[in-house]
Amino acid sequence: MIKALFHAAAAMALAAPALAAPPAPAPAASDFRARQPEQEVVYFVLPDRFENGDPANDKGGLTGDRLKTGYDPTAKGFYHGGDLKGLTARLDYIQGLGATAIWLAPVFQNKPVQGPKGDESAGYHGYWVTDFTRVDPHFGSNADFKAFVDAAHARGMKVYMDIIINHTADVIQYREGGDYAYRGKADYPFSRKGGLNGPAINPGFNGDADPRAENWVRLTDPSFAYTPFVPKGEERVKVPAWLNDPIYYHNRGNSNWVGESSTYGDFVGLDDLATEHPRVVQGMIEIYASWIDRFGIDGYRIDTARHVNPEFWQAFVPAILETARRRGIPNFHIFGEVATGEVDPALTARWTRIAGLPSNLDMAFAAAAQRIVSGKAGTDVMARLLEDDALYEGGAPAANRLPTFLGNHDFGRFAMFVKQANPAIGDEELLDRAVLGHAMMLTLRGVPVIYYGDEQGFISDGNDQLAREDMFPSKVAVYNDNKLIGSAATTAQANFDPAHPLYRLIAELAEVRKATPALTLGRTVIRSFSDQPGLLAVSRFDPQTGREVVLAYNTSTRPLSQAVAIEPASMAFTALAGQCPVAVNAPGSITITLPPLGFAVCAARD
Repeated sequence: MIKALFHAAAAMALAAPALAAPPAPAPAASDFRARQPEQEVVYFVLPDRFENGDPANDKGGLTGDRLKTGYDPTAKGFYHGGDLKGLTARLDYIQGLGATAIWLAPVFQNKPVQGPKGDESAGYHGYWVTDFTRVDPHFGSNADFKAFVDAAHARGMKVYMDIIINHTADVIQYREGGDYAYRGKADYPFSRKGGLNGPAINPGFNGDADPRAENWVRLTDPSFAYTPFVPKGEERVKVPAWLNDPIYYHNRGNSNWVGESSTYGDFVGLDDLATEHPRVVQGMIEIYASWIDRFGIDGYRIDTARHVNPEFWQAFVPAILETARRRGIPNFHIFGEVATGEVDPALTARWTRIAGLPSNLDMAFAAAAQRIVSGKAGTDVMARLLEDDALYEGGAPAANRLPTFLGNHDFGRFAMFVKQANPAIGDEELLDRAVLGHAMMLTLRGVPVIYYGDEQGFISDGNDQLAREDMFPSKVAVYNDNKLIGSAATTAQANFDPAHPLYRLIAELAEVRKATPALTLGRTVIRSFSDQPGLLAVSRFDPQTGREVVLAYNTSTRPLSQAVAIEPASMAFTALAGQCPVAVNAPGSITITLPPLGFAVCAARD
């Protein structure tokens, strides 16, 4: 039996906003372009794992076994059949959740299968691109993508594409064989073939820090570290055609993720583009400007952004934003992936300063939320994260456009982190903590990103392939043996239940968020925190009226009642979610009372 949305342990009751001066209405569907990135609620989905709208494309037009077609719905690392038609057919479900934007994992044509013998997997995730100009046939066609974008736009929903610039599929090989360990510039300079003692090559090349075209024409031999070659039969597999030339790649072997190799090494064997090369810079701008021109999409999430030299982004970002402006898309959202599992906002903030990236996925928020909602860290961890918003280019206001998330397709699902931290946790407490985490994400600063399936209680057994379950009936045993939270279902059946308690919670809070400008564009003031589980309280302020909204969260398993400082002008409150005091203790103070793992959103009124 599916649980009620809020059982007694949570003791939460959502109410419609009732501010004395109602905020301006959200833009109509026809005016969706006017919304700023901060005003979105994003739904992130892997098309292959969402809904199968056309079984005829399951094998991508290929023939043979799974190592040829990539299709095996019983294996977690192969295509399962989800596609763009299926995603389009489920727009009602996504919009009903409160999402205003959809972020898709890459849909470009991929190498169907790669990997060493006995450890092959498929490109269902979209990150092994061969053709950057068309949709992978496993997902449909360019016409299907246009139909999807047009259908989303007709509803006032935006579409964000996941893009890759750091690398392509693994096509280029090295004649030296072996494990392709990274070979750095000190021991293998551009000026010698195969190492310091090799013959001179590339005379006059002034190094890759010199961006002038007349410098790069002198780099003619890519065999400075390894001897790269393209296997027979794959000479023209990449599109556009210039991508097939090894001269446009680093060719230094596999990254070890440290120092120089972080930007010059192959990402687990994937062909690492020389993004310092002016032809690569211009070529990638042309590729991704074309998707904007052809389809009118609304934003780009950039995969592996920290593994590309900052100078590339300094050229790419302005060119893409200008393309979007010319296309009539003034609020095009670009956000990079600067991956970390630590509460390290300095790392993500650094890339907004040195590279000119407008925004980055807020990895630090995810790490902080996982720790404090699991009850394994004090609420000071989140407070410190918010204090460090000043580090971003543009300061604290820029942090409002950081996409925040709780878990994802790489790291694993939020409920998994909570369960790992509390192995003996019961079903009700796990649901309570999942509710609390989503409440934080939907009300604290940043742009909330719902990872598909979280709203149906998916947990996951781990990261990567283990966190990419099917929403349509799955045939993967390692998925189907999982018990979902807030539901009696398993992934062996379709999971599109709008009555699921997490779906309902997210939908309610998404509406509160969209109707309350303080929660999208407002500044944040930290009110209360501790080095132990317990109260986290912050205030956010309407950017036009200055009216205060107090957010309070209890990360402990005990009820609490605590005085919290507020603005002296805030004399009475309306509950937008949870239980709020009707009156203040005195000007400048209210008492917050919360149940175990409870939360409240309290709006000041006249």
